[in-house]
Amino acid sequence: MTASARRLVAEGLGTAALLMAVVGSGIMGERLAGGNAAIALLANSVATGAALVVLITTLGPISGAHFNPAVTAFFALRREISLKLALGYAAVQCAGAIAGVWAAHAMFATPILEVSERLRDGPAQWWSEFVATFGLLATIAGAVRYAPQSAPTLVGLYITAAYWFTASTSFANPAVTLARMMTSSFAGIAPSSAPMFVVAQMIAVFAGFVALGWLFAEQRSYAAIVSSSE
Repeated sequence: MTASARRLVAEGLGTAALLMAVVGSGIMGERLAGGNAAIALLANSVATGAALVVLITTLGPISGAHFNPAVTAFFALRREISLKLALGYAAVQCAGAIAGVWAAHAMFATPILEVSERLRDGPAQWWSEFVATFGLLATIAGAVRYAPQSAPTLVGLYITAAYWFTASTSFANPAVTLARMMTSSFAGIAPSSAPMFVVAQMIAVFAGFVALGWLFAEQRSYAAIVSSSE
């Protein structure tokens, strides 16, 4: 198997596992929370953040562990991944995300094929998705530059937090948005709500490319900054 094929498989499997965590924990949290939405969201956010730490740590050395077309587009704009590979990543991420939703449904004995009716509309939701996606890209760009070994933990912590400080509960991922249309669980999003989420996410990609390219252009390390300020 070629290196590119291994990367594509890692991206597909990783994205599928991420969606199993998102949707599976959403179903479990909703069932066990007794109608308490805060407890269900807590379960959902912690499980998703923890899964991201594991998946990025284990699959990052193979593919970079994007699991997200927005992240892939960001690195493609920075010319750190070829257009051909980026398109391949996006395709397997979307396919993997859908497969992950179906796998979660199978584990919890719910219908495999569902369509969400959970509306997530309005400017506040769209702005939340811009903020969530831009923040994710900033976390990744900063981690890659200054703390690469901590990147899995930083991304997991950011997503866990963003579940709570964004009105949209931080999808921040077009593949996740697509797949979550296909679950009637706590984690779902109605198909009519999804397009503007994706638009907001992709606007954040271009904003991040410009702003973060400038912000993290300085080559000095964190240690050097600290020592020079003493």
